Amino acid sequence: MSVLDTARPPLRGAATAPATTARRRAPGWIPTATLLLGALYCLLPVLWVLIAASKSSRDLFSTFTLLPGGGLAGNIADLTSYRDGVYGRWMANSVLYSGLGALLSAAVSGAAGYALAKYRFRGRDALFNVLLAGVLMPPVILAVPQYLLLAKAGLADSYLSVLLPSILSPYGVYLARIYAAAAVPDDVVEAARVDGAREWRTFRSVALPMMAPGLVTVFLFQFVAIWNNFLLPFIMLGDDRKFPVTVGLYTLLKQGASAPALYTLVITGSLLSVLPLIALFLCLQRYWRLDLLSGAVKS
Repeated sequence: MSVLDTARPPLRGAATAPATTARRRAPGWIPTATLLLGALYCLLPVLWVLIAASKSSRDLFSTFTLLPGGGLAGNIADLTSYRDGVYGRWMANSVLYSGLGALLSAAVSGAAGYALAKYRFRGRDALFNVLLAGVLMPPVILAVPQYLLLAKAGLADSYLSVLLPSILSPYGVYLARIYAAAAVPDDVVEAARVDGAREWRTFRSVALPMMAPGLVTVFLFQFVAIWNNFLLPFIMLGDDRKFPVTVGLYTLLKQGASAPALYTLVITGSLLSVLPLIALFLCLQRYWRLDLLSGAVKS
């Protein structure tokens, strides 16, 4: 090797490659910081509710916002004993409305989605377009017509007045149709028919197990939607013993203007009302994991 070769400067591309890579990797912290800010924005109200529920009614407005207290157990005891345990009844009503309504909605959505995905009949596309229009329809628009119809049928101020409108979910039917088209092969359905299985048995024994993860998603979405629904039970119900927890806490909040001690009960009730949703997510997430694993094996 000559002296000229050793003195030759390095290639321009080789010299600038590390610098270019460093410049490209430098903004990598921006997505992480954005996600952290979004998580903080979502979790900060939950943290405030958790801290505020630990304070007594005297310390709620007189101490620092993020300074926890030691009265959580007392607040829970006061809440459960308020009006002979009416909060427990509100929670039970919410479990009834959400659990039964979401279960029936998942069943109806699964059957309708399977039919729209696997059967060819006249008007199928038009029917599906109507369902898509229902997805775009705000629930607040349908609340008053639903009340008038159920009042005409004599079902107002009853448990059915909240359950019946929750059974049909256009978004659930849409998800079930998409999932049935992707998860249930046409060859499997045709093989079951060739073996002599009737349509109901084909759906129940062949298609339904394949659609189970998608129906779990429909169940969860509908459960959360019914649990958080306020306007429909607020319009339909007049007896506070039939209120879900959302409407019940609203009545407590209205009374808090004249009795500030009830604000602590409202905050504690809001904290307890979130726990069933967290438990439901933790219990049902394994179905999604199994679905992802099965998809990886199939691929």
